[in-house]
Amino acid sequence: MPTLSSGNVPPSVAGVDRDLDMSAHPAAIEARHLDFYYGEHQVLFDVSLTVPERSVTALIGPSGCGKSTFLRTMNRMNDLIEGSRCQGEILVEGQNIMDPAVDVVLLRKHVGMVFQKSTPFPKSIFDNVAYGPRVAGEKNRAVLADLVESCLRKAALWEEVKDRLTTSAMSLSGGQQQRLCIARTLATDPRIILMDEPASALDPASTDRIENLIGELCANYTIVIVTHNMQQASRVSHQTAFFYKGKLIESGPTMKIFTHPSEKKTEDYITGRFG
Repeated sequence: MPTLSSGNVPPSVAGVDRDLDMSAHPAAIEARHLDFYYGEHQVLFDVSLTVPERSVTALIGPSGCGKSTFLRTMNRMNDLIEGSRCQGEILVEGQNIMDPAVDVVLLRKHVGMVFQKSTPFPKSIFDNVAYGPRVAGEKNRAVLADLVESCLRKAALWEEVKDRLTTSAMSLSGGQQQRLCIARTLATDPRIILMDEPASALDPASTDRIENLIGELCANYTIVIVTHNMQQASRVSHQTAFFYKGKLIESGPTMKIFTHPSEKKTEDYITGRFG
């Protein structure tokens, strides 16, 4: 198979180290022989993938290939869909989260989710970020204030909203709302953050902020992102996994996947021959 031009791979965003030694990072998530069904309809077939901690893994593939379904298995969000069922194992930091004894609420605290459409609560900016800690029992206003500031800073939003924390989150722009949702996720103290096309509805400037934020967060968090944007996947991720018709076709270091994939289907998708 011919090597694709390295010119097809945009430079990485701030914080994403192209030369990161993935083998030095223990596994944060391990999917083993995963099958998934909506009723009788099977949408994932024998998927096995390891996600190293403190790295960014991009899931790519055409619409309907199963990548978002796979993302949601990592914190069992699919449990909310009637008739869904999963076979196989998903280990999060060594624990099989498919075990019926797993506390799903605690799991979702440690494996946070940022959705495609920003979903701020109809509350103030402050109350959005403080929501999770308050539900967990934190009542001290000073502690909450410090936490809100810390999370908004991590989400690169503090300087833009510090003087209007009591105003409605709905008054923020789309890009600001998405960063607020990231801050709200960070406030629950997750170790892993799942992102389902977090910038698909944003303008280029807001997308750039989200991508740079991902680059900064991966120093302390494990991030798995679903994206249809090939350039975005190549910019923000250390590892890329290509899905097609419910199967994991290929995964590996992003530079390799985008410049010299092992499978022809991967090359055809990345070069725009289908998808």
